[in-house]
Amino acid sequence: MASKEGFLTEGQRETLKIASQNAEILSSSPKSPSALLADHHIKAPAGGGKAHTAGIAVRHVRRSHSGKYGRAKKDGAGGKGTWGKLMDTEVDSHIDRNDPNYDSGEEPYQLVGSTVTDPLDEFKKAVVSLIDEYFSNGDVDLAASDLRELGSSEYYPYFIKRLVSMAMDRHDKEKEMASVLLSALYADVISPTQIRDGFFMLLESADDLAVDILDAVDILALFLARAVVDDILPPAFLARARKALPESSKGFQVIQTAEKSYLSAPHHAELVERRWGGSTHITVEEVKKKIADLLREYVDSGETLEACRCIRELGVAFFHHEVVKKALVLAMEIPSAEPLLLKLLKEAAEEGLISSSQMAKGFSRLAEGLDDLALDIPSAKALFQSFVPKAISEGWLDASFANPAGEVGEFQVEDEKVRKYKKEAVSIIHEYFLSDDIPELIRSLEDLGAPEYNSIFLKRLITLALDRKNREKEMASVLLSALHIEIFSTEDIVNGFVMLLENAEDTTLDILDASNELALFLARAVIDDVLAPLNLDEIGSRLPPKCSGSQTVRMARTLSSARHAGERLLRCWGGGTGWAVEDAKDKITKLLEEYESGGVVGEACHCIRDLGMPFFNHEVVKKALVMAMEKKNDRLLNLLQECFGEGLITTNQMTKGFTRIKDGLDDLALDIPNAKEKFAYYVEHAQSKGWLLPSFDSSATDV
Repeated sequence: MASKEGFLTEGQRETLKIASQNAEILSSSPKSPSALLADHHIKAPAGGGKAHTAGIAVRHVRRSHSGKYGRAKKDGAGGKGTWGKLMDTEVDSHIDRNDPNYDSGEEPYQLVGSTVTDPLDEFKKAVVSLIDEYFSNGDVDLAASDLRELGSSEYYPYFIKRLVSMAMDRHDKEKEMASVLLSALYADVISPTQIRDGFFMLLESADDLAVDILDAVDILALFLARAVVDDILPPAFLARARKALPESSKGFQVIQTAEKSYLSAPHHAELVERRWGGSTHITVEEVKKKIADLLREYVDSGETLEACRCIRELGVAFFHHEVVKKALVLAMEIPSAEPLLLKLLKEAAEEGLISSSQMAKGFSRLAEGLDDLALDIPSAKALFQSFVPKAISEGWLDASFANPAGEVGEFQVEDEKVRKYKKEAVSIIHEYFLSDDIPELIRSLEDLGAPEYNSIFLKRLITLALDRKNREKEMASVLLSALHIEIFSTEDIVNGFVMLLENAEDTTLDILDASNELALFLARAVIDDVLAPLNLDEIGSRLPPKCSGSQTVRMARTLSSARHAGERLLRCWGGGTGWAVEDAKDKITKLLEEYESGGVVGEACHCIRDLGMPFFNHEVVKKALVMAMEKKNDRLLNLLQECFGEGLITTNQMTKGFTRIKDGLDDLALDIPNAKEKFAYYVEHAQSKGWLLPSFDSSATDV
């Protein structure tokens, strides 16, 4: 038995063989143990008890040297003392910067998030700062340099859009500066194509600009016209842009306004350049000094061509009347230089350097100041009267400047009374613009005691308002309505407008948009019942057919006959008292309806007084009479009697109200068949009560 114990039985040999095969598989497989167990089904010996199997398992299981159980981790990452799973980077390791083998590339790093910026947005922000700085310092060269440094030339059209849109919401100074900068940048910094693209972008955004800027269409039209005048936009651009824009868009309106109001006007180039105060680099006083210097230099040298060149280089065609005036004064001061100076004016006129209107304006300005000039030059009047026929005979002064007898017209050398009246009128108007006190102005006019000059007052009133803000324009229209009721006749109003329109071309030289503004004054006068539509025809018939004034009358006729003309014209200068007039009409209608339905006379009078618009009480009279006809309720006459008895409605106001009804009686009869009969009865009643002026013509009421 002892000899047999050193040998293995056949069963033991078979078990050992299977165990050896399994060990080889375990040691050579690259897979994890758990995977091997899944892939290779290790065979157990067919025979043998539990003791044999357990013994084999204990013999072949790996354990760590520490005595701990070293089972592999989930996913084969390994336990302590193993290498871990393939591509495993989640290893706790400490990098020692003092280690001689330290590599900074082994340092852990983090991805830091950053906002991706749009280059166009960055450019837009930068140009806003650039433009603000330019508006502050006016340095064109610095602005051009800063724009170059920004780079991104492909975004220059956005610069043009931003420059113009920012200037539109600022004063005339900044608008002029923007135009000057665009001219300076043209071709040198910004290409012609980019200029066109920038302006087209502005036209496309005109609807948005109009939301924030009340007169955006007109301002943008002026920028467009200025670009054409400055030769940075070709005239053909307007036609191409018009085709690309919807007819209903504001951009389309901008192009129309630029063409009709600015680019088609006489002397449009000088007018457009003058609109925002001319060049930002030279003041009026500096121009005057340069003109005086060049004329004195001309007297010394006698070189006419050189003098004409200097005048041309001034670049102020709209101010050439100053050359004429100073040349004539210098001719009076230095008699020996008279032939030379008159020769210069003649040459300048023949070359077209000084326009006929500028020449006439220069003579007119000198004529207006002859009295003051005579204090220094006693012979000033006589010399002036010798200059006029000479200039007319040689063809460099329009013959209309003098009367047919060849003498200087009365309007040129005015008598003392007219000059004094004008001076007083200007003072009264200035005071009114400050105080807004209509009754005080009317008292001041009555104190002057010169009703024959009422048309001159109207001309002066509107001329002064034209050169001021919308507030003063609105005040002038309201005053005109009050004056027509109290002391001005319709003939005075018509004559005043004729005088204004006869000189419209000269007015436009100083006030670029004068033609449009005069048209608004005319149309507003029609809406306010200061003028009847037929009066526009009368005014037009007294003007030359192709003059600027005739065009203004036609424009006024169009404005006053347009749909919703009343509301638009009452707000044409931004509301103010005009909108108050429209509001007053609604209030008058409501208070009359309330009174007619059983209201108290005293309360109705109180409401009329609270309106605070005594110059508009003729509307109360008109609406009361119309309502009496419509409602067949003569109780409204009692209200008029009460108002008249209290002095709330004056005789002038009563007469004006009745006159307005009489003028529209035919139209009224279409809605109220017996309107004429009723009105005849009302007139008879009013005359018996003393409401109407004796001059009221009741012939039209005869039936």
